[in-house]
Amino acid sequence: MALEMKVPSPGESISEVEIAEWLVKDGDYVEKDQTIAEVDSDKATLELPAEEAGIVTLKAEEGDVVEVGEVVCLIDTEAEKPSGDDGAKSDHVQTDEKEEKAEEKKTAPQPKKEESKPAEEKSYASGSPSPAAKKILEEKEIPSEDVKGTGRDGRITKDDAVKAEGKASMGTPGAGKRGTSSKKMSMLRRRVAQRLVDAKNETAMLTTFNEVDMKPIFDLRKQYKENFKEKHGVSLGFMSFFTLAVIKALDEFPAVNSMIDGDHMITYDYKDISIAVSGPKGLMVPVIRNAENYSFRGVESEVKRLATRARDGKITVDEMTGGTFTISNGGVFGSMLSTPIINPPQSGILGMHNIVERPMAIDGKVEIRPMMYVALSYDHRIIDGRESVGFLVKVKECLEDPLNQLMDGDAKKALEL
Repeated sequence: MALEMKVPSPGESISEVEIAEWLVKDGDYVEKDQTIAEVDSDKATLELPAEEAGIVTLKAEEGDVVEVGEVVCLIDTEAEKPSGDDGAKSDHVQTDEKEEKAEEKKTAPQPKKEESKPAEEKSYASGSPSPAAKKILEEKEIPSEDVKGTGRDGRITKDDAVKAEGKASMGTPGAGKRGTSSKKMSMLRRRVAQRLVDAKNETAMLTTFNEVDMKPIFDLRKQYKENFKEKHGVSLGFMSFFTLAVIKALDEFPAVNSMIDGDHMITYDYKDISIAVSGPKGLMVPVIRNAENYSFRGVESEVKRLATRARDGKITVDEMTGGTFTISNGGVFGSMLSTPIINPPQSGILGMHNIVERPMAIDGKVEIRPMMYVALSYDHRIIDGRESVGFLVKVKECLEDPLNQLMDGDAKKALEL
């Protein structure tokens, strides 16, 4: 019996996917629930498990775009699983056949080669460049007499001409490698690229900057991070501080937690915070739902869970759908300053950057402090300068005084220690 394997629906609004990679070959025996392919949608990469055990027959090629519900392979469920010996024997049989064909080819009568004509031998005269070599030497303005040929009878080859040193003309390639490669972008990468272009073309995006003294957060983490990890099983990172600071700022400036829908401005009374993470297939943005209900422990646990699923390629479309504001941490890659691009249809994104010790004026004295630049990119169509600057200043205040702004003066209680 041949079982038809159809493309399952990855989520609402997705009607087609792309076969990113077949993990089995045509004619292979597969076990039930074995992952046989990876498919890309415009939002995520998903695994396609075998519904039954049997021998698979592929009906689509890598790179094919197929509709949801379309048959991509058949599984012969009545086929018996081949033993290891049979498989090895099969390989040997194929190898023997190839060797026999090769031997037949060797022993078969070969056509008699014509003797080279004197005119052809003359073209290989000592020091004579090939047509391609001659052109390169002329461009470099190098006499052929100055080049030692390595070809037959001293013939100057194209490689000899390329390596020859002389007065190079404008645009003449050097002796280094000049290879190229071409690889089709995945559907997810193409969709991300299109969304970024749309964000630049369809929004009035501006970016405002500020800097944050991270010493207060450093001090709190140094004091409590060991107990926090021991009790909760997750590290006390920077993301929980930034997420809770963003929530505070969104409460004070709700326009930043809004979106444009036609000629309407929609403002949300909840905070679904998108966290940009780098996955094996590119940038992914899973969402922390109702982040306003999370504590430090809750945020760190959810960030770890979503980031792990994204890196393992197990993130679902539902986990990346929606979001009312985004936080992007380019600092993990060493970025000092950037202008993050809005994640449509959202109206704001906060960019975190690396932390660098810099001399700062503190109470009239110069002190070395761990400083971070932060950037807020926003849609100026619905967010004015007062809201954008005020929002970023509020984030800065929360991060520079986390004990009072984010913990109500009691760090142990806020960290659930």
